[in-house]
Amino acid sequence: MVHGKALAIKGVMTLVVLYLVLGLGFEMSFGNVFLITLILGIVSYAVGDLYILPKTSNMTATTADLGLAFLVIWLLGMALTDMAAGTLAGAAIISALIMAIGEYFFHIYILKKNLGTSHRFETSSNH
Repeated sequence: MVHGKALAIKGVMTLVVLYLVLGLGFEMSFGNVFLITLILGIVSYAVGDLYILPKTSNMTATTADLGLAFLVIWLLGMALTDMAAGTLAGAAIISALIMAIGEYFFHIYILKKNLGTSHRFETSSNH
């Protein structure tokens, strides 16, 4: 699986950032942090890393990931917790900004490994 290592890297990065910010900083439960990590990781990998990045630039994809991360964290946080919307928005923007820095470097990895949409459905017989 060509995307397994990339998803693992992204998953660990996302979980660490969200646990530090949401879990330790805003006292969100680990279960909720983990669920947000899973959903955000899958959505942002498909949209930001495999679709937007190959068609645009690293900065465009990073900006898209920033906005997507903010929305997913904020909306899921409101659905999963009783945290005030304003407080949660602050936590989401802090998380999204930190993650955007990591995403910029993660995109460099994705580009070096050539994991864009053109390789999404390839099998080993296509190489």
